[in-house]
Amino acid sequence: MNIDRAVLAFAGVIVLVSAILSVTVSPWWLALTLFAGANMLQASITGWCPAARVFKKLGVPVGRAFR
Repeated sequence: MNIDRAVLAFAGVIVLVSAILSVTVSPWWLALTLFAGANMLQASITGWCPAARVFKKLGVPVGRAFR
């Protein structure tokens, strides 16, 4: 797994968990979904993603999108 796939998997988990929590706990958990979506949009425009930096420091091999 490279950084690109790790970032996509992480974003998917965040969206799914926040959607489940918004249904079961509180609708305010949708704010986490909003944050994840805004971060993905920002990363697609700038090419910079905080999660990619964390995964890189953890030793995940570099992909093509986040160098």
